[in-house]
Amino acid sequence: MSFALGLTGSIGMGKSTTAQMFADEGCALWDADAAVHRLYARDGAAVEPISVAFPSAIKDGVVSRTVLKQIIAETPGALKTIESIVHPLVAADRSAFRQSATADILVFDIPLLFETGGDAAMDAVACVSIPADEQKRRVMKRGTMTEAQFEQIRTKQMPNDEKCARSDFVIVTDTLDHARAQVHDIVGQIRAGMKDA
Repeated sequence: MSFALGLTGSIGMGKSTTAQMFADEGCALWDADAAVHRLYARDGAAVEPISVAFPSAIKDGVVSRTVLKQIIAETPGALKTIESIVHPLVAADRSAFRQSATADILVFDIPLLFETGGDAAMDAVACVSIPADEQKRRVMKRGTMTEAQFEQIRTKQMPNDEKCARSDFVIVTDTLDHARAQVHDIVGQIRAGMKDA
Protein backbone atom coordinates (compact mmCIF):
# COMPACT_ATOMS: atom_id res chain seq x y z
CA MET A 1 0.00 0.00 0.00
CA SER A 2 1.52 3.33 -1.02
CA PHE A 3 1.01 6.80 0.41
CA ALA A 4 -0.10 9.59 -1.99
CA LEU A 5 1.43 12.97 -1.18
CA GLY A 6 0.30 15.99 -3.18
CA LEU A 7 3.02 18.59 -3.68
CA THR A 8 1.88 22.07 -4.59
CA GLY A 9 2.95 25.69 -4.48
CA SER A 10 2.67 28.86 -6.51
CA ILE A 11 5.00 29.93 -9.31
CA GLY A 12 8.59 30.59 -8.27
CA MET A 13 8.29 28.89 -4.87
CA GLY A 14 10.77 26.11 -5.67
CA LYS A 15 8.36 23.25 -6.24
CA SER A 16 10.31 21.47 -9.00
CA THR A 17 13.52 21.55 -6.96
CA THR A 18 11.66 20.28 -3.89
CA ALA A 19 10.00 17.51 -5.94
CA GLN A 20 13.46 16.28 -6.93
CA MET A 21 14.41 16.14 -3.21
CA PHE A 22 11.49 13.76 -2.61
CA ALA A 23 12.73 11.61 -5.49
CA ASP A 24 16.20 11.61 -3.87
CA GLU A 25 14.54 10.21 -0.72
CA GLY A 26 13.24 7.22 -2.71
CA CYS A 27 9.74 8.51 -3.48
CA ALA A 28 8.18 7.99 -6.91
CA LEU A 29 7.42 11.29 -8.60
CA TRP A 30 4.58 12.22 -10.96
CA ASP A 31 4.78 15.69 -12.48
CA ALA A 32 1.60 17.28 -13.92
CA ASP A 33 3.56 19.63 -16.22
CA ALA A 34 5.67 16.75 -17.55
CA ALA A 35 2.48 14.78 -18.19
CA VAL A 36 1.11 17.65 -20.30
CA HIS A 37 4.41 17.77 -22.23
CA ARG A 38 4.04 14.02 -22.97
CA LEU A 39 0.44 14.53 -24.13
CA TYR A 40 1.48 17.41 -26.43
CA ALA A 41 4.52 15.62 -27.89
CA ARG A 42 4.53 13.69 -31.16
CA ASP A 43 2.06 10.74 -30.89
CA GLY A 44 0.87 12.19 -27.55
CA ALA A 45 -2.77 11.51 -26.65
CA ALA A 46 -3.76 15.22 -26.83
CA VAL A 47 -2.48 15.85 -30.37
CA GLU A 48 -5.45 14.33 -32.22
CA PRO A 49 -8.31 15.90 -30.17
CA ILE A 50 -6.59 19.32 -30.13
CA SER A 51 -6.01 19.12 -33.90
CA VAL A 52 -9.77 18.68 -34.31
CA ALA A 53 -10.64 21.63 -32.04
CA PHE A 54 -7.78 23.96 -33.04
CA PRO A 55 -5.97 22.75 -36.19
CA SER A 56 -3.59 25.74 -36.18
CA ALA A 57 -2.18 24.65 -32.78
CA ILE A 58 -0.48 21.61 -34.33
CA LYS A 59 3.03 22.17 -35.74
CA ASP A 60 5.01 19.19 -37.13
CA GLY A 61 2.78 16.68 -35.32
CA VAL A 62 3.25 18.39 -31.94
CA VAL A 63 0.92 20.71 -30.00
CA SER A 64 2.50 24.18 -30.01
CA ARG A 65 2.12 25.72 -26.55
CA THR A 66 2.93 29.14 -28.03
CA VAL A 67 0.06 28.91 -30.52
CA LEU A 68 -2.26 27.53 -27.81
CA LYS A 69 -1.47 30.53 -25.58
CA GLN A 70 -2.37 32.84 -28.48
CA ILE A 71 -5.63 30.96 -29.13
CA ILE A 72 -6.54 31.17 -25.42
CA ALA A 73 -5.81 34.91 -25.40
CA GLU A 74 -7.83 35.61 -28.55
CA THR A 75 -10.71 33.09 -28.41
CA PRO A 76 -13.41 33.21 -25.72
CA GLY A 77 -14.10 29.71 -24.40
CA ALA A 78 -10.90 28.22 -25.86
CA LEU A 79 -9.37 27.56 -22.45
CA LYS A 80 -12.47 25.62 -21.35
CA THR A 81 -12.32 23.52 -24.54
CA ILE A 82 -8.60 22.78 -24.09
CA GLU A 83 -9.11 21.90 -20.41
CA SER A 84 -11.97 19.56 -21.31
CA ILE A 85 -9.56 17.72 -23.65
CA VAL A 86 -6.42 17.80 -21.52
CA HIS A 87 -7.67 17.31 -17.94
CA PRO A 88 -9.14 13.81 -18.49
CA LEU A 89 -5.93 12.75 -20.31
CA VAL A 90 -3.77 14.07 -17.45
CA ALA A 91 -6.00 12.22 -14.95
CA ALA A 92 -5.56 8.99 -16.95
CA ASP A 93 -1.77 9.50 -17.00
CA ARG A 94 -1.77 10.06 -13.22
CA SER A 95 -3.92 6.98 -12.68
CA ALA A 96 -1.58 4.82 -14.79
CA PHE A 97 1.39 6.08 -12.75
CA ARG A 98 -0.44 5.28 -9.51
CA GLN A 99 -1.11 1.70 -10.68
CA SER A 100 2.43 1.01 -11.88
CA ALA A 101 4.59 2.81 -9.28
CA THR A 102 6.21 0.55 -6.71
CA ALA A 103 7.59 3.09 -4.20
CA ASP A 104 6.06 3.37 -0.72
CA ILE A 105 5.45 7.13 -1.17
CA LEU A 106 4.08 8.57 -4.40
CA VAL A 107 4.57 12.32 -4.80
CA PHE A 108 2.20 14.15 -7.15
CA ASP A 109 3.69 17.48 -8.26
CA ILE A 110 0.56 19.48 -9.19
CA PRO A 111 0.71 23.29 -9.33
CA LEU A 112 -3.08 23.78 -9.21
CA LEU A 113 -3.80 20.93 -6.78
CA PHE A 114 -6.29 22.84 -4.61
CA GLU A 115 -7.72 24.88 -7.49
CA THR A 116 -8.70 21.69 -9.36
CA GLY A 117 -9.86 19.74 -6.27
CA GLY A 118 -7.01 17.24 -6.71
CA ASP A 119 -6.23 17.36 -2.98
CA ALA A 120 -9.26 15.10 -2.37
CA ALA A 121 -7.37 12.17 -3.95
CA MET A 122 -4.27 12.61 -1.74
CA ASP A 123 -3.44 11.14 1.67
CA ALA A 124 -1.68 14.41 2.58
CA VAL A 125 -0.54 17.64 0.93
CA ALA A 126 2.79 19.47 1.18
CA CYS A 127 3.04 23.09 0.04
CA VAL A 128 6.29 24.89 -0.82
CA SER A 129 6.44 28.49 0.34
CA ILE A 130 8.57 31.63 0.44
CA PRO A 131 7.65 35.29 1.08
CA ALA A 132 5.99 37.12 -1.85
CA ASP A 133 8.93 39.47 -2.47
CA GLU A 134 11.36 36.54 -2.80
CA GLN A 135 8.88 34.70 -5.05
CA LYS A 136 8.73 37.70 -7.39
CA ARG A 137 12.51 38.13 -7.34
CA ARG A 138 13.04 34.47 -8.36
CA VAL A 139 10.51 34.58 -11.19
CA MET A 140 11.83 37.89 -12.57
CA LYS A 141 15.40 36.56 -12.43
CA ARG A 142 14.46 33.76 -14.86
CA GLY A 143 13.83 36.41 -17.51
CA THR A 144 11.05 34.37 -19.11
CA MET A 145 8.10 36.70 -18.41
CA THR A 146 7.13 40.26 -17.75
CA GLU A 147 5.95 41.56 -14.38
CA ALA A 148 2.41 41.79 -15.81
CA GLN A 149 2.50 38.13 -16.92
CA PHE A 150 3.75 37.09 -13.48
CA GLU A 151 0.93 39.01 -11.75
CA GLN A 152 -1.60 37.46 -14.15
CA ILE A 153 -0.41 33.95 -13.22
CA ARG A 154 -0.40 34.82 -9.53
CA THR A 155 -4.03 36.03 -9.66
CA LYS A 156 -5.11 32.67 -11.14
CA GLN A 157 -3.49 30.75 -8.28
CA MET A 158 -4.97 30.40 -4.81
CA PRO A 159 -3.22 32.80 -2.38
CA ASN A 160 -0.11 31.27 -0.84
CA ASP A 161 -1.26 31.68 2.77
CA GLU A 162 -4.50 29.86 1.95
CA LYS A 163 -2.59 27.00 0.30
CA CYS A 164 -0.33 26.72 3.35
CA ALA A 165 -3.32 26.75 5.73
CA ARG A 166 -4.95 23.88 3.80
CA SER A 167 -1.76 21.77 3.61
CA ASP A 168 -0.58 19.09 6.04
CA PHE A 169 3.05 20.14 5.58
CA VAL A 170 4.63 23.46 4.61
CA ILE A 171 8.16 23.43 3.19
CA VAL A 172 9.98 26.76 3.40
CA THR A 173 12.38 26.89 0.44
CA ASP A 174 14.58 29.77 1.61
CA THR A 175 17.74 27.64 1.22
CA LEU A 176 18.37 24.26 -0.42
CA ASP A 177 19.70 22.75 2.81
CA HIS A 178 16.67 23.90 4.81
CA ALA A 179 14.26 22.57 2.16
CA ARG A 180 16.12 19.25 2.01
CA ALA A 181 15.98 18.85 5.80
CA GLN A 182 12.22 19.47 5.81
CA VAL A 183 11.65 16.98 2.99
CA HIS A 184 13.71 14.39 4.89
CA ASP A 185 11.57 14.97 8.01
CA ILE A 186 8.29 14.71 6.10
CA VAL A 187 9.33 11.45 4.42
CA GLY A 188 10.40 10.12 7.84
CA GLN A 189 7.06 11.06 9.42
CA ILE A 190 5.07 9.45 6.59
CA ARG A 191 7.12 6.24 6.70
CA ALA A 192 6.81 6.05 10.50
CA GLY A 193 3.05 6.51 10.17
CA MET A 194 2.84 3.76 7.55
CA LYS A 195 4.63 1.36 9.88
CA ASP A 196 2.11 2.08 12.66
CA ALA A 197 -0.91 1.72 10.39
